[in-house]
Amino acid sequence: MKIGFDAKRAVRNFTGLGNYSRLVIDVLSREYPANDYRLYTPSVRQNDRLKTLIGRKNVTLVTPDTTTGRALPALWRVYGGLTSQIARDGIGLFHGLSNELPLDIARAGIPTVVTVHDLIFRRLPECYKPVDRAIYDYKFRHACENATRVIAISERTRDDIVELYGIKPGKIDIVYQGCDPQFAVPVDDATRDRVRAKYNLPEHYIIAVGTVEHRKNQLQAVRALRHLPADVSLIIVGGHNKDYVRDVAREVAALGLADRVRLLKGVPFADLPALYAMATVASYTSRYEGFGIPVIEAISAGVPVIAATGSCLEEAGGPGAVYISPDSVDAYVDAARAMLDNPAMRHDLVTRGREYIARFSPENFSHGLMESYTKALG
Repeated sequence: MKIGFDAKRAVRNFTGLGNYSRLVIDVLSREYPANDYRLYTPSVRQNDRLKTLIGRKNVTLVTPDTTTGRALPALWRVYGGLTSQIARDGIGLFHGLSNELPLDIARAGIPTVVTVHDLIFRRLPECYKPVDRAIYDYKFRHACENATRVIAISERTRDDIVELYGIKPGKIDIVYQGCDPQFAVPVDDATRDRVRAKYNLPEHYIIAVGTVEHRKNQLQAVRALRHLPADVSLIIVGGHNKDYVRDVAREVAALGLADRVRLLKGVPFADLPALYAMATVASYTSRYEGFGIPVIEAISAGVPVIAATGSCLEEAGGPGAVYISPDSVDAYVDAARAMLDNPAMRHDLVTRGREYIARFSPENFSHGLMESYTKALG
């Protein structure tokens, strides 16, 4: 069967949605090699992490095949061009990997699946511009209403889709994703030494991976750090929202923590496993998530996690994390002190966490995707 994907994020995005999209293509093309996988993208961008995928015989990268499509790639993706092209290519099922489908997808006359990652713009509207909220709401609602099947990446996202868009639960499949298997591979001493020297890492640190923005709530960790041992630092890894980064920088300066807090931007994926593995504790106290892949990454790398209650992070980390209110600095301090002072506790959290996250294996992920496709095909 020919399976088509909206692969814009797989090609052009190097973080969450891109990682998910590439993982879908990776696990399906390996576990179900008889299918023909077509990756539709309005444009191409240099992406080393995509090279291994499009080098496979059953994976093909597809760009607009008309002059109009090439001239207006954004329009091609959402209306007219992409739908016509997948119909010409004989695609048997189309999967929108990042919350949306072409607005005229019904013209293709084929089963469709859409993955919805979260509805955070509805739950935390203050984090988004009004025009962005309106666009997201229209696209997401259209996709959920018109897709044959909807994949939710967590129970939390499923419940939000049902509550906010009125989609029947029976139309939604929960398919948990895992993280890149590289995070579970032991990091050798040479790599540790290289990464430690590259970023001038201290001996003991808490790592927080994720875009530095209000929703991710890194200020909680900064404020807690002043109450933790002086030899413990905070390493924050991720892209920057300039306003929130300014807030973080001001707080760091006000608390006299300039020598203990580091913000690392533009870290290549290849360095992330070592950055995790050398940390003592991982921090992910986001106020709202669709799932929480950094929690799984940390546990895979052998690091226990301080995570926030209030959305879905318990689904991601299970017993591999300590869960606290995202508004309580005192709770963060207590959790961090307990972990930092107790190697046995850290070991127990990681052991139980790894047993739990085994359910997010690539095999289970691929089988869940294919089960949803089978339902869509009827």
